[in-house]
Amino acid sequence: MVTNEVSENSESRFSALLVGAARLPGVRIDRAAYLRTALARHCSEDDVRRAVEETPAAAGIPLDVLDRVANEAIRYETAKVSALSAAAGIPGFIAMPATVPADLAQYVGHMLRISQKLAYLYGWPDLFSADNDDVDDATKGVLTLFFGVMFGTQSANVAVGKVAEAMSKQVAKKLPQQALTKGVVYPIVKKVAGYLGVRMTKQTFATSVSKAIPLVGAAVSGGLTYATFRPMAKRLKTHLSGLELAQPVGRVIPGEVVQDEDSPVADETKIPQPGREWRVVRGR
Repeated sequence: MVTNEVSENSESRFSALLVGAARLPGVRIDRAAYLRTALARHCSEDDVRRAVEETPAAAGIPLDVLDRVANEAIRYETAKVSALSAAAGIPGFIAMPATVPADLAQYVGHMLRISQKLAYLYGWPDLFSADNDDVDDATKGVLTLFFGVMFGTQSANVAVGKVAEAMSKQVAKKLPQQALTKGVVYPIVKKVAGYLGVRMTKQTFATSVSKAIPLVGAAVSGGLTYATFRPMAKRLKTHLSGLELAQPVGRVIPGEVVQDEDSPVADETKIPQPGREWRVVRGR
């Protein structure tokens, strides 16, 4: 009984932290605006438009390009969250009651920011409603799983794969509500949320200790944030980029014929296809 109560308390604590951070200014990423800005330097205007309307994979954008953009996003968010964490550590022990909760909230806020950026690059739909401040259960569920992946939870990896597989089969443009709120994935969401609640509590304590000495606390806090945030973001990037949703889909130009690579061809141009090479041949 006591174990169940502790699990429920840690689960609700994480849920409250997630929802609170999602309401902070600047945390929610506009999917269309982000993809336009992030891909503009690497892709044609037509590819960017199709990436926004569908997904980067549907636009045929190669994974190495998406990985490059993802790495840029990780560098930016890591530098930003580390600088804010260092700034929160400057006042020292006297300001700890105020700075520690704020530091944790902005840390989770940046985890939400990088989760959204990576999700949108690798084929996931809008995670937040543009006209609603509330975080619906499906969004809360998938973000919990993303955080679980970042913390190295194997069950979260499996659950994210199941959600992505369901979306690929349905060619869906929104999260599968049923799977995330009532289906087989839901118990995993609850378990991961409870685990994260415990981890966040420990992280708050560690952050508190690092902030006890002014200035020294700033350096330690900023360094600790950098050392944890970047590998966590990389872990999520690696997992999302390996899912079927992220695999680029080759496009056939009108007037051209797709043939298997074993067929005799001429005037060939390779286009990427997941798991197999194909060539495009001009129709005669």
